[in-house]
Amino acid sequence: MVVPSSKVASVFRAGLFKDRVAIVTGGGTGIGKAIALELLYLGCKVMIASRKTEQLEKASVEMCKQIDRQGRGPAQLHHVQCNIRKEEQVKNLMSATLSTYGKIDFLVNNGGGQFPSAAANISLKGWNAVVETNLTGTFLCCREVYNQWMQEHGGIIVNIIADMWKGFPSMSHTGAARSAVDNLTKSLAIEWASDGVRVNSVAPGSSIYSETAAANYGDFNIFSRNIPSVPAKRLGTTEEVSAAVCFLLSPAASFISGETLKVDAGSSIYPSMTWTIPEHKKLPAYRWDDDDDGTSGSQNTPKSKL
Repeated sequence: MVVPSSKVASVFRAGLFKDRVAIVTGGGTGIGKAIALELLYLGCKVMIASRKTEQLEKASVEMCKQIDRQGRGPAQLHHVQCNIRKEEQVKNLMSATLSTYGKIDFLVNNGGGQFPSAAANISLKGWNAVVETNLTGTFLCCREVYNQWMQEHGGIIVNIIADMWKGFPSMSHTGAARSAVDNLTKSLAIEWASDGVRVNSVAPGSSIYSETAAANYGDFNIFSRNIPSVPAKRLGTTEEVSAAVCFLLSPAASFISGETLKVDAGSSIYPSMTWTIPEHKKLPAYRWDDDDDGTSGSQNTPKSKL
């Protein structure tokens, strides 16, 4: 399994994001924490948000210590409790960031959640919870950062989605929601271009390992199951996703908008990783028999004439 390093590093030059301000939702764990940490390392002022205050406080202490140990501190890091499904809490996240830092240059919509389940077993409550978090929550954050700041001052938004390009069997709720965010990204990139706002997405592969994701999936060991289907034949790291996000936030991506960058080692064009179809004969091929009236044969071998 991938063991995260305690050392913060970046391929980008020191001070790249000096005096910039970023919001990272879901910034207390996993991919979001890696993104927040690299932004801090590069001189950015960061506001992290999550539903769980205790998680945010713990992450803030850890990140500040890491940045300080490497002589990059003191880290300019604050946190706000925010359930991105709640409109008023999202509005407060934006206003609190403006009150703290005076501006918002970057928004990274990393907050989200899902659980493994066959589609037939997903309750309406479970479906709504995932769609409202991953799709509606992302929309609310985009809308509010635009209305409260970026419409007048410009900015950059990066949405974190998922590897749902071949469907998402075993997690159809998040596949549907993340696919919608991919489309939302394209729509906002066009609507807000004249205001100086760039909007892109990053799609981490299912093989990106984090302790948080591993704990959430429990016995559904998605990571060990995935390795044979990853062209790189290894798991990805949260830092590899963070580097992609920082690229899209950087001046190097100034002419890129409305796009989704896949961080999956090519897995999205390789066979499905989350679902194995057993051998069966329940989807027969169309048949034509000249001497048949179309009524014979087994139930699994339909025949037809035009």
